Formats: sequence, structure tokens, C-alpha cells
Amino acid sequence: MKRLVSVVAAVAVLAALVATSALAKGASEAMITGPGLGDGIRMAGEGDAGGGALMQIAEDAGFFPSVFATTPNPMLSKRPAGELGPRYTVRYTMPGPNGVTNVLVQALYPYAEPTPVSYMEPGQRYFGTERAVGGWFVSSTALKDELVAVGLPKSPPAPGGTAIPWTTIEVAAAALLAAAAALGAILIARRRWPGGRHATT
Repeated sequence: MKRLVSVVAAVAVLAALVATSALAKGASEAMITGPGLGDGIRMAGEGDAGGGALMQIAEDAGFFPSVFATTPNPMLSKRPAGELGPRYTVRYTMPGPNGVTNVLVQALYPYAEPTPVSYMEPGQRYFGTERAVGGWFVSSTALKDELVAVGLPKSPPAPGGTAIPWTTIEVAAAALLAAAAALGAILIARRRWPGGRHATT
């Protein structure tokens, strides 16, 4: 009897480990959107070509403790102090049982000071009936470098969109000055010669 109980317990533990392993595989793909990214950046998941980049970003962004209960728990319930900067959004496609997929949404602040941080809304559903732990996660500067490597700007874009290069601003300013000068010359000419005609002797 004791042996039977031991076998049943071993099978239960094995089943739990298999389920945990399946969950720990992470996302099958992800989409990053935010300022300066246009239509966004689509990233392949684990097992696909280039999928290692997403797994590294997910790890440094605190995706796994944001989703699965871990010990110790690094998640924070309150927003970290400091300037966060522009927000980016990662949508992770999570495969589940019976071919059902869920999308987990995580906010990234790669330009936050002093280091990048992320946030996941608690309670997001995945793997059927499971719910994400959620919360704030303080990352390292490596996260910003990894995001820049896949297409994010090196510096925070201007509020509301992509930063405008100074060369573009200088060209626009020069054009405005030239137009103003031309308009001023026309007004002066009209004052000297009413009606737009040159005076005759």
C-alpha cells in the first residue's frame, strides 16, 4: 500500500513538473509597439529562428516573475521612484492547452531612471485558468541595450512620436527665414511703387 501511494505521489509530482516546464517555455511570439516604432516590432518566440532575443528580453523585463509565482518574489506593488520616460508595450502570445492562446500585455519603460522598469497588470489569464501575478519589476541597463538592438531608439523619442533630427529643424527654419525675407522685400517694393508699377520720369 505504501509503495502504491509513493508511486501515485511520484506520478503527481512528475505531472506538475511537466506542466510547469510547459508554462516556463514562455511566448511563441511577441509584438513591441510604442513611440518611434511605426507598425511595431514582431519577435519570434522560443524554438524559432531568432527566438533567443525575445527570451532574453522577457527574462530581463521580469516577464517570468510577472506571470508565474516565484520565490523569492521580486515584484513590487507600487511604482518605482524616478522618471519613467516613454512607455512601450509588449504583447506576448502564450500557447495553452487544446490549441488555445492568450495574450499577456506588459508595459516597458526602457529609458526610466536610474534603470529600466516594467509593469504587468495582475490577473491576466494564461494557460486556460491561470492568472498572472503582475506588478512592477526593476530591471538592469541590459534591458535597454537589448531593446535598442532589436529596433528601439537609442535615446527617448520626443513626446507624441519620433524625435525630429536637428538637421530637419535647421532646414525648416532656413526655409521660413527665406520666405519671410522674400515677403518683406515684396512689401517694401509695394510701398515704393503703389499699384505695383515702377515710377517713370
